Amino acid sequence: MKKTTMGLALLMLSSLSYAETPQPRTDRVLTVEEQALLTPNQVVELLGGGNDRFVNSSRTVRDHSSLVRDAASGQYPKAMILSCVDARVPVEDVFDQGIGDIFVARVAANIENTDILGSIEFATKVSGAKLVVVMGHESCGAVRAAIDNVQLGNITALLENVKPAVDALADYPGEKTSANPEFVQLVAEKNVELTIQNILEKSPIVAEMVAAGDVNIVGAMYDLHSGEVTFLD
Repeated sequence: MKKTTMGLALLMLSSLSYAETPQPRTDRVLTVEEQALLTPNQVVELLGGGNDRFVNSSRTVRDHSSLVRDAASGQYPKAMILSCVDARVPVEDVFDQGIGDIFVARVAANIENTDILGSIEFATKVSGAKLVVVMGHESCGAVRAAIDNVQLGNITALLENVKPAVDALADYPGEKTSANPEFVQLVAEKNVELTIQNILEKSPIVAEMVAAGDVNIVGAMYDLHSGEVTFLD
């Protein structure tokens, strides 16, 4: 008798909770026609608006099951985001983007390599993305390790890609160690800048599309405390 009564109570509670829960809105997956009409600047604005929603806890509620089915026949994303692997930077959530909206490549210290370059070329030249964002973040562990010249397995080779950003700030007047948050931030921003330069130098495909105005490539920094993304000049 007690089990039956408890079961009915749980069923009623479950039904009440379901009735009071707003049903998810089904966003449409971007079409090839809609993608073609977008400009790089519009995509920056769209990502900025998405980040505003993320910061203010008003992210879009999505019906992912429906979006998965709608996106199965093709993908026409707006942008390609190159981000660090840091688990505190959930890229799709940070920009409030859904299934089919953005390409995401992640590697420690958001550096470029041959595989990343190929992925960016695929995203832009082949799949039509209008914007490439290289996004670093506050207090990046890989940046701090490069500053302190950490030597550890394959991490050592990875950090060599960040060393140019450290060297570029040789004239910095303060303490040049990972214990100095200001220096770490400056190196992280410089690393974003140099990564963009490397992408343009090493990928004639991307450089040509940027020169033509078909694609833009911008830098950004993510604030771990606020969740805010700042696009760099």
